[in-house]
Amino acid sequence: MAGKQVKASLKLKIPAGKASAAPPVGSTLGQYGVNMMDFINPFNEQTRDLGNVTVTAHLNIYDDRSMDFRVVGQPTDDLIRDKLGIKKGSGKPNSEKIATKLTQTQLNEIAEVKARDMNTNKIDSVKKMVAGTARSMGVEVE
Repeated sequence: MAGKQVKASLKLKIPAGKASAAPPVGSTLGQYGVNMMDFINPFNEQTRDLGNVTVTAHLNIYDDRSMDFRVVGQPTDDLIRDKLGIKKGSGKPNSEKIATKLTQTQLNEIAEVKARDMNTNKIDSVKKMVAGTARSMGVEVE
């Protein structure tokens, strides 16, 4: 056999430094027969210093029950909500806009945070992606 086969590719949203055997981690990894401590301890170690944020872990689980993972930062919509101090986006983003607008300064700040997770160093490209996410939430960008 030439290498390990990927049995599953998963994305889990987990508070930084707070993974535990409780759901969603335990129930998800348990169904694949993976030793969850092989994920929980390294994940918590890697994300402990990020503060009180939720991050996304991309996991690959292989047919020999081994796995690897990488952590990407906070989801873009969470960053926008935090920056604007709003609880949620618009239910009808095309017709109902949110009163608060995203300034260019705020857009830059969010784009710089997201650029760490992207495969580009072109901040303008990241800004366009963030602006698109904002529009889909009913947030206008100045």
